[in-house]
Amino acid sequence: MTVDLILAIAHHLAVFTIAGLLVGEVVLLRPGIGGERLRQLGAIDAAYGVMAVLIIIIGVLRVIFGDKGAAYYLQNWAFWAKMVAFLLVGLLSAPPTIAILGWRRKLNADPAFTPDPAQVTRLRRFFSARSSPSPSSRLLPPRWRAVTATSADAGDAHAAPRLIR
Repeated sequence: MTVDLILAIAHHLAVFTIAGLLVGEVVLLRPGIGGERLRQLGAIDAAYGVMAVLIIIIGVLRVIFGDKGAAYYLQNWAFWAKMVAFLLVGLLSAPPTIAILGWRRKLNADPAFTPDPAQVTRLRRFFSARSSPSPSSRLLPPRWRAVTATSADAGDAHAAPRLIR
C-alpha cells in the first residue's frame, strides 16, 4: 500500500509539473524573444522532456509494483487510451523542441539573435494544439470551460485574454 501511494503521488506530481512547464513555455514564447528569455525557454523545454521521461518511468513502476497489478492495467482500455494520448503529445513535442534547440544554437553563435516572429507565432500555435482541451469540452457550459486565448497569436504580445466561444 505504501509503495502504491508513493508512486501514485509521484506520478500525479510529475503530471502536474509537466502541465506547469508547458504553461511556462507558452508564457515565455512571444515574438521578439531573445537572450536570457530564450535560454530560459530552452531550460524549461529540457525540464519538460525530463519530466516526460519521469512520468513514463513512474507509470511503468506503478504498473509493475502498484496494488492493482499489471493485469489490471494491461487489459484496461482506458490505460491504453492514455498511452496513445501520451505518445501523441510526445510526437507533438518534437518540432517545438527541435526549433528551440536550433534557436539556442544560433543564440550561442550570435548573442543578438531573435527568432523570426512568424516562426514564433507558428510555434505558439503548435503549443496551443498540444495543450488545448478536446473539442468535446465545448459541450460544457461557458463558465465551466475557462479556456482563454490571447491575441498574441495575431502578433500582439500584450493583448488581454479573451474567452473562446
